[in-house]
This record gives sequence, C-alpha cells and structure tokens, in this order.
Amino acid sequence: MAEKKEFQRLPLKVVPTNYNVTLTPNLTAFTFTGSETIIVEVKEKTDVVVINSADIEIQSVKFNDMTGEITMDSEAETATFTFPDMLPIGQGSLSLVFTGSLNDKMKGFYRSKYTTPAGEERHAAVTQFESTDARRALPCWDEPACKATFDVTLVVPKDKVALSNMPVVSESETESGLRSVTFARTPIMSTYLLAFVVGEFDYVEGKDSDGVLIRVYTPLGKTEQGTFALEVAKKTLPFYKDYFGIAYPLPKMDLIAIADFAAGAMENWGLVTYRETCLLVDPENSSSSSKQYVALVVGHELAHQWFGNLVTMEWWTHLWLNEGFASFIEYLCVDHCFPEFDIWTQFVNQDLAQALKLDALNNSHPIEVPVGHPAEVDEIFDAISYCKGASVIRMLHSWIGDEAFRKGLNQYLNKFAYKNAFTEDLWDSLAEASGKPVREVLSTWTSQMGFPVLQVSETLEGGQRALTITQSKFCADGKSPEGDFQWMVPIDITCSTDPLKPFYTTVLSSKSSTVSLDGVKAGDWIKLNPGTIGVYRVQYSSAMLDSLIPAVSNMSLPARDRLGLQNDLFALARAGLSSSVDVLKVAEAYKSESNYTVWSDLASNLSTISLLTQYTDCSPLMDSYNIKLFSDVAARLGWEKKEGESPLDSMLRALVVSKLGHSGHNDTMQEAMSRFEQHISGEKSLDADLRSAVYGTVIKKGDKSHFDKLMKVYETSELSEEKVRVLRVLGYVKDEEQITNVLQFAISDKVRTQDAVSCIAGVTSSALGRQLTWKFVQANWPKLSAMYDGGFLQASLVKISIQNFADRSVIPEIKDFFEKNPAPAANRVIQQSCENIELNAAMLERDREAIKAYLTEMNS
Repeated sequence: MAEKKEFQRLPLKVVPTNYNVTLTPNLTAFTFTGSETIIVEVKEKTDVVVINSADIEIQSVKFNDMTGEITMDSEAETATFTFPDMLPIGQGSLSLVFTGSLNDKMKGFYRSKYTTPAGEERHAAVTQFESTDARRALPCWDEPACKATFDVTLVVPKDKVALSNMPVVSESETESGLRSVTFARTPIMSTYLLAFVVGEFDYVEGKDSDGVLIRVYTPLGKTEQGTFALEVAKKTLPFYKDYFGIAYPLPKMDLIAIADFAAGAMENWGLVTYRETCLLVDPENSSSSSKQYVALVVGHELAHQWFGNLVTMEWWTHLWLNEGFASFIEYLCVDHCFPEFDIWTQFVNQDLAQALKLDALNNSHPIEVPVGHPAEVDEIFDAISYCKGASVIRMLHSWIGDEAFRKGLNQYLNKFAYKNAFTEDLWDSLAEASGKPVREVLSTWTSQMGFPVLQVSETLEGGQRALTITQSKFCADGKSPEGDFQWMVPIDITCSTDPLKPFYTTVLSSKSSTVSLDGVKAGDWIKLNPGTIGVYRVQYSSAMLDSLIPAVSNMSLPARDRLGLQNDLFALARAGLSSSVDVLKVAEAYKSESNYTVWSDLASNLSTISLLTQYTDCSPLMDSYNIKLFSDVAARLGWEKKEGESPLDSMLRALVVSKLGHSGHNDTMQEAMSRFEQHISGEKSLDADLRSAVYGTVIKKGDKSHFDKLMKVYETSELSEEKVRVLRVLGYVKDEEQITNVLQFAISDKVRTQDAVSCIAGVTSSALGRQLTWKFVQANWPKLSAMYDGGFLQASLVKISIQNFADRSVIPEIKDFFEKNPAPAANRVIQQSCENIELNAAMLERDREAIKAYLTEMNS
C-alpha cells in the first residue's frame, strides 16, 4: 500500500485576483459545463501552476495564448498545469474549459430534490463550498487566504430562478433557448463563500433601515413561511452596522431555504443558504422554540458577513475566529430583537454547558487546533470551536467591557477588511482598545485544551471572613491530569446583599489565592461567577453550598446562577467528586423554579441519571422521582396558553409535558392521548408548542394504531419542521420489531438524508434501542458511510449510535469495528464516545446503590 503523501498548501508563485466563470447546469442529466478565465499575478518565474480541483474533468487550459499540459492528483485534489515556457512576471490570464457532475452528496455543486405544489418531483442545483468544496464546482485556489473577486454567469432554463452572491446586471437568451444571467462583480473574498442556486422559488422582500434589499426565498407557494426570517434580517443588519461601526458592504442580502442541506446554514456572502427548518416559520404550525432557533441561525449567519466574510481567518486552524465570534454575536442580536427570549440565560444552557461537557473529556482539543489537510477541518466543526469559542468571547466581553469590546472589533474589522487575519490580530486590537493584557490572558484559553475547576473554601480568622480559591484542570473522570495546566481566570464574586453586583473582581493568575471578604456580613452567602460567565466549574465546600440552597428555593439567586450551580454540581457528581444523590437532593430545591432555561438544564442532567437507571431495577423509582419534581410546575402552567404568555412559558409547558409523559404520569398520558386524537380527527388542532411533547408521549405509551396515525402526519405534512418533529419521536416505540422498522425507515427514500440522523437518534432513547441501533449501524455501514461520505453528519451518526452505552464491554467492539471500517470524519467523536461510555459505567458502578436507596426512601 502506497504511503500517503504529506499534505502541502498550494504554492503561491501564481495567485488569482479575479475569476470570470460561466456555468451551465443540466438539471435532468445532473451534469454541468464550465469555463473560466482567471486573472492571475505571477510573482516568481515558473512554468507550473497548481490549483485545486476535485471531481472535475478539465478539457483544456491556456495561459494567455500558451496551451498547458494537465496532470490531476485525486488524492491531493489538485490540478497541475505545465507550460512549455516560463510564465512572464506580472499579470496574466489562465483560461479553462471543464465539466462536472451535480452530485447527491450535499457538497460542492450538487442537486437538491423538491416537490412542486402540483406534486411533481424536481431538482435544484445548489452549492455548499465550506470548507474545501468550491474545487468541485470550478478549478480554483481553494484556500481561505487566496482571495479574489468573482464575475459569475449562470446559463439556466428560462423558468428557473438563478442566484449568486451579487445582484443580476444583465440577462440574455442563448442560441439554445436558455437564459444567460450575469451577476455583478463580488468584493474580494475567499472561494468557500462563493455560491450559486438554480431552481424554482418564491420570495418575500423588504428593505432594512439603510436601504439594503433583503429577500427570503422559500419553496413555491410558501412565501408566508419566509416572513419571520425577513423581519429578523431587517432588524439584524442595521444592528450589526451599529455594533461593528461598519455598514453591510453588499447591495443585497438573500436568504434561501434549500430542501437538501447537510449543515444548518452557510454564510455565503450575500446569498445565505439554509436548511428549511433553520429559515422557514409557519405562522400556525411552528413552535416558539423553532422561531427562536430561526432567529439565532439568521443572527449567526448575518454576523458572518462581517466576521468571516469581510475579515477571514488565514487558515482553518483559526476556524474559531469565524464560528466562535458568530456564535457569541448571534445572542447579542437576538437579545436586541427579542428580549422576551431571555436569550443570555439560554446561552448558559445551550453553549457554555455544552462546551464544558465536551471540553472536560481527555479526547477534547484546544480551541485552536493545527490543521494540515483540509479533510481534518470537519473534525473541529464542533462544540469547542462554536460553543467554547463563544463562551470564551463572552467572558472576554464581560472582562474588558462592552465599550472597549466594540471599539476593538471596529479597529480589527477596519484594519483587516477584505484580508485575512490570525487570532493574535484580534487580541491585539482588543488589548489596544481596553488597555488590558488580552493576548496574555486569552492565549491560556485558546492554546490549551480544557478549563479549570475552582475549589472554594471559607475561613474565619479573627472575625474576618476570607476565601481560598485554588484552580486545577477539571477532568470528566475526576482524575488528576497529566501535565501542568494553568489559566489566567477572570473572577467575579458576589454575595446575598446584591446578587447582581460583584463586590470583588480579579484575574487569578496563580494556582491559588486568598481573598479577604471585607464588608461582607456574617451569614451572607458567597458565590463565584455571577451570571455564570466564566468558563470554569466551581466546587464549593459543603458549608458554602448548603448556604446557597435557600437562595435557590426562594429564587433570590438569579436564574443564570441557579442554572450554573446545579450544572456544576452534576458535572462534579459525574466525575466522582460528589454523589449523584447530592444532585437529586439539590434538585428538590428547584420545585418552585419558574425559569424555562433553568428547568431545561436541570431536566437534561436528570435525564442522564434516568438513562443510567435504565440499566438497573430502579428505573420506575426514577420515574416516580421525576413525576414528583415536575408536578408542581405542571399544575401551575396547565395545558392551555394564557393570554400574553411569554414564549418561554410555552416552551416550559412543552418540556414539563414531555418529562411527565415519558415518566409515565397517568393524567399527562391520558390528556396527551385525548389531545392527539382531537388533533388527528381535525376536531381541535394541537398547539404547535405542545406537538413534540404530545407526539413523543403517544408513541412511547400508545400502540401501533397511534404509530400509524403519526406516520400519516409525516406523510401528509408539507412543513419540514413538522416532518422532523415526527421523525425525532418515532424511535420511542418499545418492541424490537417496531424499533427495527423505524431504523429501516430512517434510511429509506421516504426520509431525506439530512434528517435520517434525527430519526435514528430517537431510537437511542432506550437501552434496547441503543443496542439495536448499534447492530443496525454495523450491518448497514456501507450504505450509511456512502450517505454521509465523510462529512460531519457521519460524525453525528456515529456519536448518537454509541455514546450512551453504560457497559465498558462494548468499547473494544466499537474500536475494532471502526479500525476495520474507517470513518475519518468521526475519529475524534469515536474516541470521545468511548470515553463517555467509560464515564457512564463508572458513574453507574459508583452510585447505583446509593441512588436506589435514596429513591426507595423518597417513594416509601
């Protein structure tokens, strides 16, 4: 077997400045023809030009009038052009003619299947180029630092919509009866931000307060589903203009829903592509959580128009500069547009908690990861780049203040506009704006894996209260890590006198420090990390933790602190540094909790304990515990929405119904069954916020007739959100035959490839389902591997299939299988999932008897 060549970036003796490209997609043969003239700058004498090309046949190449010889390297994904004479230094033109295929892999230039209102099946031609798939549409310098301008012409059928990054400047009819559509020249940008769409779409449009034309393209006949995203975009672009101090630089902004789309969305400059569930909102049938999610995704992608598009990372090592910042900025935007979502509390649950969970693993990675071959990039499109990146930025923002943060961003974006930057360039701008040692502090968070746990204890000397704070690396298994880890940790400390205002602020730059509690009254509780902004865990002494519990019960402790307190405690229990019984005891202090996000995070942590009890004889006892815990809030909320109710209360109602339904609460199950039947019969439509919870309860507790009725909902609904809603709960069925049927259905042609993972994930909610899913994945690996072809959906599939086992004996089987059946995009996820199985097994062994004893006493 030939040894794999070491990856090398493209030589830059010749670089592009402008591409003039014409593409003609054939939507029946699923092919395309292309030609391009690339204006290049020859910087050094050479007779060779190397560019990226994959899955493309290049028929001819010329430099000026000189014909070149073509050599392809499929492994390196390059085309090498050798010319008979040296190329003259300076400007020249490289002209190519080529052909390619509109693939079905949701990458490069690909085909997306859709159904017209008349029921006809058709295809659109669309693009997804990040990270390295522009080379599948046109030969190019497909590296983020190789920026150029683009003049695009699409030759398309007359009845099709043709879109690219810029507005149309001319149209004409070709001799063959097609329409030639030419777009304005783009700004200087990276190839991965180029985009084309050809298909049938309707749209809604409007202008923001600065006159930027915004259109939301929807499937035919569904323009009303684009209205919400349009309103979000109209508010968001001016907000970012004000926040960054730089106007949106393009004349138009298109947002378009694509039927087959692997990611959630892609920030192509001026033409942002979305999965339908990430853009479309049905006024009658979309839930509050879906609206919120659409607002966040729109906010994220529009933030990229500045962060990523205007200023781009130099190489994929700095991916987090794009994703971490956009993931932070999206919350600023949604908080501005929709203050009723209390979105910063949800950040703690959705981003910070997810980052800490993943980053505590031994198989995590630093925010900045050296990336060689671009194939390695998929592995770092994860909660570290996105969620930890965003969490570190939030901590930085709090530490230096909003004014300095905005000033530094403006300086950075102006200095590197239409160029590329490194992480250090951003730190330097923020340091200059704030006068603080940003690079020194933040490099400890981006260059090393993991985060600290701060052990806190209180002492009393001569009547003076003091805290001793000690940092060490937090490991999910509770063991002391190998190596010397130390962070510079921004710390705020608050107390019961004014829970929202820190009385002490510092940066912990050593292993340990003692803080004098001057002015803090005797009996006042003390809490670190108010607002749960710091990217660290806190382990209090027993006495300090006990003093905080009353403030949880009476909710005098703010919501983000109530959330963070139990989240830290659960992580400590999972690591064996506390007991699962402590978690169950403290959770009882939350019975009067009113905040959706606090309940959501608590419910998630309790679900892990419930999952482990599936492997014991006390699962029914855990169900009884959950019923007792959630019954009071269920009674307060009821089943019907109240006039003027917050969307968060609607989301909390759905969470509580789901939790009680899954735990077997009789009244909840009966009411869910009744409302389901009324909904199916058309007697009374089920509120969109409750559908997932009711569908899941009905599938879990019902029979085959209920399953068949829900399948009919799937088959007849035209709303992607409703279809996915059904897919996510189908796997809650109980018996082996039904589970097997659901798994087979997931990979049938009745389910879009992008949605199959959601369907399979539902199956893994039960111990039997996990066992059958893993067997299914092994038996069907050739098909599944081909479906996802090395992308991040492959990693998602692997993760949901294996991570929730609680028996170590399955680990050798998993490792052996993937050694024989390599899944390169999932290598890191396989290691992380095996580590998660170890954690489950250890927690179960450690706490099973104590959990059983506690639950038995609670239910006696």
